[in-house]
Amino acid sequence: MQYSRDYAYSSGLGGRLHTTVLEVGPRDGLQNERRTLSPEDRIAFITRCVEAGTRRIEAVSFVNPRRVPQMAGAEEVMAGVPRRDGVRYSGLVLNRRGLDRALAAGVDEVNVVVAASDAFSVRNQGRTTAQMLDAWDEIAVAAADAGVPAGMTIATAFGCPFEGETPPERVAEIARRAHAAGAFEIALADTIGVGVPAQVRDLARRTREAAPGTPLRFHFHNTRNTGYANALTALDEGAAALDASTGGFGGCPFAPAATGNIATEDLLYALHRSGVETGIDMAAVAETGAWLGGLLGVRPPALLGRAGPFPR
Repeated sequence: MQYSRDYAYSSGLGGRLHTTVLEVGPRDGLQNERRTLSPEDRIAFITRCVEAGTRRIEAVSFVNPRRVPQMAGAEEVMAGVPRRDGVRYSGLVLNRRGLDRALAAGVDEVNVVVAASDAFSVRNQGRTTAQMLDAWDEIAVAAADAGVPAGMTIATAFGCPFEGETPPERVAEIARRAHAAGAFEIALADTIGVGVPAQVRDLARRTREAAPGTPLRFHFHNTRNTGYANALTALDEGAAALDASTGGFGGCPFAPAATGNIATEDLLYALHRSGVETGIDMAAVAETGAWLGGLLGVRPPALLGRAGPFPR
């Protein structure tokens, strides 16, 4: 695979290929697990991620805890995370109230999820896609006024569990709206793990055209065993960042059969063996995946912790 030179290099890596892995385990990885972790355990998880070299972490979600009890205590978590140079914490928000909470808690960036299908948007967020886009516009302005970058994740970009195929033109329209409001990045999310590399290429190119100059991030699930192929394809298409979850935990409580995210340690193996730098200690992440599985009482879906690295 010939990786694209379109995405940014890190000046400190002497021109070697580099990409950012955004750790989503503390939010997306935990929100669908049966066992709810305490804020103290979530802080310990995040601390382990930082110590492994992760520099972007989706730490919390400022949503109604009655709907997603696993995400309760967001303010407590943000009050306890390690604050180190170069480490940025993201918080998911869906409305102005969530943004106000996120700003007060001291997040470094906010992530707004807008679903590309109305059926999923209503079930997940209680609003249509059009209504969420209006909420996005308000959040983007208020976040900019507060000096906090706001990005958009386009959920169900590759397919919807209720409506089926997502028209790529719809994804491009939403990306255009994100760009118009000044999104600092746009993420394309395969919420239910139905995407394939051909879709990744098509959506990446459509989004670049709709939102010129806006960095692209991708969020994949490995539900149908295409997540890692999709991630490498996204990198080839110029992805500035890739989401992954330690241990491969995750899913969406509002989407049937939306199993785990691609595992951070397994993605790191693929990237590092392909000559792509991340600055993250793969072995330390695998150890954290096993530790997290112990807290949750389930075996991590990630494979690296079972097989080990190569060469040993």
